[in-house]
Amino acid sequence: MNMLFVLKPMAVAATVLLLSTAQAATITKADYQAGKIRISADYKADKAACASLAANAKDICVEEAKAKEKVARAELEYSFTGKSKDRNKVLVAKAESTYAVAKEKCDDKAGNAKDVCVKEAKAVEIKALADAKLGKEIGEAKKDAADEKRDADYQVAIEKCDALAGDAKAACVTAAKAKFGKN
Repeated sequence: MNMLFVLKPMAVAATVLLLSTAQAATITKADYQAGKIRISADYKADKAACASLAANAKDICVEEAKAKEKVARAELEYSFTGKSKDRNKVLVAKAESTYAVAKEKCDDKAGNAKDVCVKEAKAVEIKALADAKLGKEIGEAKKDAADEKRDADYQVAIEKCDALAGDAKAACVTAAKAKFGKN
């Protein structure tokens, strides 16, 4: 029975981590609002289910409910905006939520076993946050690369305009500026 107590929370934590962060397909404002209401209702139901538990089992249950809500809200926001910064917030929410649940589970232990448990939980969080930061940096690098490519294409277009003269050249430069978002 003690093993079941350990495995169930681990399964919940794994489920929270595995929730979809696939490419965001932006949703409508109405779907977004409905999602917020659904997440709040789910949280209240999950928290109410914890009422029958006692001691640390109840604390773990409540922490799992909070974690599920936090991740769901971050995923909803990403689904609504589709922005890479919101995708990063999903990864951070998952990392922080997993840590909070794991840390709460450590309260059942004492002495060195508890210290080791807390350190392991913190290590997992640090690794997940580092992965989130890496994802953010990759996203920024892609944006920078796209900007550099656009600038290079703009320079080529301007160079092509230099072969023209008068109004044709002015029209060519204006078109290049408009196409590549230059002022």
